[in-house]
Amino acid sequence: MTTCPNLLHINQLQCDDFERAVLPVARHLALSLNQPEHHNWHRAFVIAVEQWDEPVGLSVAYHLQKLVRALWHCRTEGPTFQDPLCIDDKYTVTRDERLLIGMIHNMRRDRTPEARECVYQITEGRMDPVVIRAGLQFAARFSCGRGGVIRRTAAAPVLRVVQ
Repeated sequence: MTTCPNLLHINQLQCDDFERAVLPVARHLALSLNQPEHHNWHRAFVIAVEQWDEPVGLSVAYHLQKLVRALWHCRTEGPTFQDPLCIDDKYTVTRDERLLIGMIHNMRRDRTPEARECVYQITEGRMDPVVIRAGLQFAARFSCGRGGVIRRTAAAPVLRVVQ
């Protein structure tokens, strides 16, 4: 979790609103792997639930956690993510974050060559099957569909007394 050169502004990424909203969740999950004593995984799940409501948000955080953990374990050094708690870093992305979002973006759209290139780069040429499987599971669960947007679920049902 360091500030590094070659940062891009988040608006320079070719991604939709869902993929952009995944980034803070991924950052907290990465911080949790880097500093397990801080339990930032909890914050990642809270952010996801706030973003997409409970059913979708918990699923996003769970599947993304599998992907981030797989990336963490397949590389010599863990991927570089911005500090999710730093206001100054909120709108900039590292190379690894760009590749993660690019991989998700292309997998969700079934763009195999582009997704493969992102996987190749982010895994440092390893083409790790665990990373690929986790990415494809995430993409299948949250595919683009029409418009490429995951919508918030409807309001929770209200319980009423029926006489």
